[in-house]
Amino acid sequence: MRILITGAAGFLGSHLCDRLIQEGHSVVGMDNFITGDPNNLAHLAGNPNFLFIRHDVSNFIFVPGKIDAVLHFASPASPNPKSPYGYVNLPIQTMKAGALGTHNTLGLARAHGAKFLLASTSEIYGDPLEHPQSESYYGHVDPIGARSVYDEAKRFAEALTMAYHRFHDIDTRIVRIFNTYGPRMHLDDGRVVPNFLQQALRGEPLTIYGDGTQTRSFCYADDLIEGIVRLLYSSEHYPVNIGNPVETTINEFATTINRLTGNPSGITYKPDERLEGDPQRRQPDITRALDVLGWTPKVSLDEGLLRTIPFFKSKLGIS
Repeated sequence: MRILITGAAGFLGSHLCDRLIQEGHSVVGMDNFITGDPNNLAHLAGNPNFLFIRHDVSNFIFVPGKIDAVLHFASPASPNPKSPYGYVNLPIQTMKAGALGTHNTLGLARAHGAKFLLASTSEIYGDPLEHPQSESYYGHVDPIGARSVYDEAKRFAEALTMAYHRFHDIDTRIVRIFNTYGPRMHLDDGRVVPNFLQQALRGEPLTIYGDGTQTRSFCYADDLIEGIVRLLYSSEHYPVNIGNPVETTINEFATTINRLTGNPSGITYKPDERLEGDPQRRQPDITRALDVLGWTPKVSLDEGLLRTIPFFKSKLGIS
């Protein structure tokens, strides 16, 4: 197939470009670099199966030639309010990527009779009252909080995707992505993996906001990409959770990071500085992914972190 991937220079978008090219497809990558990193695609320069177009998806999209599939991954995704990449600091751009960007990419898919896959998020569940979260759960959300620009943009994008599927008969898919980590993450992403790895590799105590009993589930990037590719090849139109169902407290995760990096500096707590809207628990129910796609994650947390640490060492200039 000839496949358009928006947000191609991002953490997940760039890994997806690599995987689909390896599968034998031709990929058109699109990004405006507002949060994407050109270095994530540098290794594809000159590859005859890769074309890059610099463009903002919130504007009308034109791609020369036939397109067989459109994968919409363009959006700020960092919750870090101190980062220039954080969606709190890019609120309008985030809403536009979810609303106008989804409208434009769906329109392109319709014009080409192409498959469409939307990258959604576990954040559409909000701070959940159901645990673990299944696709049938409607969520416990705050539509006007600081994080709402991202959460509500994705919720709207899902609704628009299903509207195009039902009204225009577009062949759509929706993946709800849970916490994912691996090489090519932004150092100041703001999520716990880059935060902890940077501190540990510098020999600093790991900072936990709150008491550390909040939970996350950590899925390695290669596992996630495998699930997305299987979803693309499937005929499933309704949302599918892709993530690792192994729930880990932040306290446990910090201990794991210190052990794997040999960091002797321990942990420090800031109980009054949790981010607004930060969910207390996050764990996917992946029953549907197993039933529909035959997918479960394969990479353990230790193994995934050991694959990720060299990237962070390189970025930090640590040998």
